[in-house]
Amino acid sequence: KHVVSGSEDKDVRLWSLDSGECVKTFSGHTRYVMCVCVTADGKYVVSGSSDKTLMVWSMQSGECLRTLSGHTQEVSSVCVTPDGKYVVSGSVDQTVRVWLLDSGECVRTHSDHTHLVTGVCVTSDSKYAISASRDLTLRV
Repeated sequence: KHVVSGSEDKDVRLWSLDSGECVKTFSGHTRYVMCVCVTADGKYVVSGSSDKTLMVWSMQSGECLRTLSGHTQEVSSVCVTPDGKYVVSGSVDQTVRVWLLDSGECVRTHSDHTHLVTGVCVTSDSKYAISASRDLTLRV
């Protein structure tokens, strides 16, 4: 059993829940790590940062497999669809982006919010993404 964290030191860490010890450090972001999400199969960690990027990491090796670039401001939230196909990210740039996990390609950008995006999540059937914003709205 493990938990993943991101912090102001720019790193993502994997912690053992049994021992409380850090068992792996994922380094590569150039600014604060703002959000993290683990895929349902436990193979990958996706992190979002104030460096405007997301990084997809191998849980096993700790290697950064790809960097997702496209947001113009800090990445504030991230979620991976339960089927493991897509990454959904929200940003201070007021957009929600949908990325292919396997390639890192951005396949959709939603610009419906009028203030920064504070959270994103995906329904259990992987069909819908919901975003929350400081504009006091939720978008589906």
